[in-house]
Amino acid sequence: MGKILIIGIAGGTGSGKTTITRRLQRQFADHVTVLYHDNYYRAHDDLTMEERSKLNYDEPAAFETDLLVQHLAALRRGEAVDGPVYDYTVHNRAPETQHLEPSPVILVEGILILADKQLCESMDIKVFVDADADVRILRRIVRDVRDRGRSLESVVNQYLTTVKPMHELYVEPSRRRADVIIPEGGHNDVAVELLIRRVQAHLQEEENG
Repeated sequence: MGKILIIGIAGGTGSGKTTITRRLQRQFADHVTVLYHDNYYRAHDDLTMEERSKLNYDEPAAFETDLLVQHLAALRRGEAVDGPVYDYTVHNRAPETQHLEPSPVILVEGILILADKQLCESMDIKVFVDADADVRILRRIVRDVRDRGRSLESVVNQYLTTVKPMHELYVEPSRRRADVIIPEGGHNDVAVELLIRRVQAHLQEEENG
């Protein structure tokens, strides 16, 4: 395999990161491997469900980012990795892993991927997806209640106690490390199209090279 292009897609909760990631995934199918920073949340097998539910999941220390950096380095070398899987319904890492093969394009997605200097240095293109705070909280409520089995009260409480303050402390300042800022999240067709063209150009170079 030739040169691998690693694109980081960051932004606050509910900003539209996953929408953009999935659009790129659909567009390029087998040419793309996706790593979600959320899967690298630290395991807390020693804690009860209630204790785990009270942890701060929106600060850099909540993630095993060093492992993600190692996995990206291995994929760039053309080596497959077995990545962790996170189970949101129990606030803990799942026992199974996911096998990830290297691809010409690797997408890394997460709220805090630009907050870590070493992780930033692993990426070729750093994208920050932006959206209004009220839009983001509404999207998070819908997602967490519908897809992650959370109660409305728990989502709102978590947002006010950790998500919002951590966003202001870590996520928002990390946008300074971005190469590209996409306003209006995944609905910004012009910006997404530019990303698609950049990936197409990379794949074309590899094909011709």
